[in-house]
Order: sequence, then structure tokens, then C-alpha cells
Amino acid sequence: MTRTRVLTGITTSGTPHLGNYAGAIRPAIAASRRPGVESFYFLADYHALIKVQDPARVQRSTLEIAASWLACGLEPDKVWFYRQSDIPEIPELTWLLTCVAGKGLLNRAHAYKAAVDRNREAGEDDDAGVSAGLFMYPVLMAADILMFRAHSVPVGRDQIQHIEMARDFGARFNHLYGEHFVLPEAAIEENVATLPGLDGRKMSKSYDNTIPLFAPRAELKKLIFSIVTDSRAPGEPKDTEGSALFQLHQAFSTPEQSAAFARAFAEGIGWGEAKQALFERIDAEVAPMREKYEALMAKPIEIEAILREGAIKARRIATPLLAELRHAVGLRDLREQAVAAKAGKAKAAMPQFKQYREADGRFHFKLVAADGRELLLSDGFVTPREAGEFIARMKSKAFIEQHGSIKGAPALGDVAFVRLAEGVDWDVVFSELTAFLEET
Repeated sequence: MTRTRVLTGITTSGTPHLGNYAGAIRPAIAASRRPGVESFYFLADYHALIKVQDPARVQRSTLEIAASWLACGLEPDKVWFYRQSDIPEIPELTWLLTCVAGKGLLNRAHAYKAAVDRNREAGEDDDAGVSAGLFMYPVLMAADILMFRAHSVPVGRDQIQHIEMARDFGARFNHLYGEHFVLPEAAIEENVATLPGLDGRKMSKSYDNTIPLFAPRAELKKLIFSIVTDSRAPGEPKDTEGSALFQLHQAFSTPEQSAAFARAFAEGIGWGEAKQALFERIDAEVAPMREKYEALMAKPIEIEAILREGAIKARRIATPLLAELRHAVGLRDLREQAVAAKAGKAKAAMPQFKQYREADGRFHFKLVAADGRELLLSDGFVTPREAGEFIARMKSKAFIEQHGSIKGAPALGDVAFVRLAEGVDWDVVFSELTAFLEET
């Protein structure tokens, strides 16, 4: 069965919230259990360094996010789960791709263009405050993807450009050095849940309106009860359309539970009662995972062991591919030069059939030994094709095996058009012909 390789990068900045869970973690883990899929999940800690220069925060976030995905049900023995910085082949591949990546294409990357636009609006130099890391981000992302020959990469619409760039870099490398990379496709999930935050806007760290996925029960309740609602009193019908409470409830409920909540809205449920129902629904799903998360956070050594084991598993793919790529671009063991030269000499020492045309218009050939001695000379053939067919028969495995072990001349019908050169016997001829079998 053909297997599809799917690769997902997980940003290691900040603490996961309910929106991350409903929009990314939960669907990704469900997808990892589909038949015919090989799933790769990596903690993108190199990428985090572009935005975060606080070492403690990078380390803490890596721990929290690894624990979150494991607590939510990711099975490291059934997928590839590793930390980006544990794969040294990735930065090396980044450099190989950098050498084929067009700067003009990188100039058009959305994140870089946005930074330039902000600088221009502020009257600053285009590249003020822009690091080479931000500029080269698409190349590193391409290395993440191409290293594992991913077929599909789930991304939001704002990331499609990066997949297209990875395809471009991979195609350029393939064109220059041979077919080494699979060109990935972006997988856009149109129905990914986008949850509202405390103020009704999209739940985002940028808006500071998030509800942490594994907030303690009391904190979770407090946050849910602080969600902004309108002034409609108990008994007044309430709209589900545009309601942050309803959208959050819907993301954590079955269709039947969601329908019942919608009826309660129509019947005028009070906001306090609605928030209590939402809290109970979310906590019912999150509580068992929260318990696992807290246990994992208390055992960072175990998480480290899982990530290191994941790196070993991932490098079983990355290490041989990087060796292949190094060889392709010419980063080779110099001893290969001597081996290649020796092989070239051996090939040059092969016997040869040489074809030529005589004054009578007929086509002839002769067999010349590796040392230059003439062994066989043919009679004339009407066409070069006939001469070539006769040569092919003499070089064939069937002809050589049939006659090579027989002392003396082969059957006349098999060699009716050739004669031995002076001082040559058939044993010498078949000894030379055997070289053609060894070559193939």
C-alpha cells in the first residue's frame, strides 16, 4: 500500500491554549491514526529563536508544548516526534538549499515584506531590525520538509507561500543535481476550528485573550466566566450566531449536545448558567488530559528521553539522505577520486569491437584485445545493421557460455563470417569476450 508522509511543525513559543487544541492539536492527532499515513511532528525550536531571545522561555515552551501534545494523545511509538535542533542534518541541508534559493523569491516572503512595509511606514531603513533569521526562515522551513520527503504539509492559508517556496528550492536542487527530493503539497484544512477568545475576537496570544489549555480547574472556570457577553437578561432569547460562548461549546460537544445548547439559547438561558454549562463541557474533555499533562511536566527527564528517541528514529532517514546530497553536490571523500580513476582505467582496458567500411562498400568489424592485439576479423556485411547484430550475438551471454568452455573452434555456423587473426586461438578470443559479461 502506498503510504502518504505528512509533516507538521509545532512552534515552541508560548503556552498552548484552547484554540491551539481545537484548531491544530486535536485534528493532527486524529490524522496520525489514519491508515496509510506516516506522520512526522517536530518541535520547531530553531524557528523560535527568530522571535524569542530568552533562553529560559525557549526551554520552558519546548517542555510545555511537548507535554501538551503527549497529554493530548500523541503516540510517539507510532509517529515520528522529535525536536528540530536534535537533527543536525537540518541546518546542513538549509545551507545546501540556501545555495540554490533565489534571493528575489525570498524578498517576496510575506513575513519579510511585512517587516519592510512597517519600516517604510515608520520612515526607517527597509531592513531595520530585520534579522537574517527572519529573512531565511523559508529556507529553514523548506529543509524541515524536504529532509523527510514529506508529501503533505498541513498549514493555514498564510503558510501556503512557504510550501510553494519549498517546492521551488527542491525543484531547483533536483534540476541541478538529480532527483533527490519529493516536492510537497500544502494541505489546507478548510474546516479547522478558529475559536473566539475572552473578548470575542479570535483567540490569540497577540490579543492577550487566550484560555490556557491546561489551566487549573478553578482558573479555567474564572476565565470562562469572564468571557464578554451582551446585556440580555435571563428569559430573553439569545443568538447563537456570533456568540463566543456557543462557538466554544460547539468545539467541545457532540452534534446532539450542541443542538441542546442552541435550544437553551432560544429559550433564554441566563449567561451565568450558559457559562457554567460551557465550563463543565470543556472541563469534561480537558480534565483527563490536564492530569496527564501535570504528570509529564513533573518528569522532564521522561520527555527528554522521548524526544531523544524520536531524534534517533528521525535521523535514520535524515543521515543517509544528507550523505546522498553531500555526494550529489560534490562534498565527497577524496579517496573516491582514486577509485574512479582505477575504474576508468579498467574500463579503458576492455576489449573492443571496431566497425569500419572497406572500399568494396561492405561493412566489417574486428575484435581488438585490451592490449591492442587484433583477435578476430569479419567478412563483409551488406549493411552496418547486419554487422552490429552479429557483434551483439558474439557478446551475448548465451553465445559465450555455449562456446567458451569448448576447446577449439565453435560450430562453423556460429562464426561463419569471422576468422582468427594470425597467431590467435579461440581460447584467447573467449577469454576476452568474457569481459563483456563481467561489465554487465
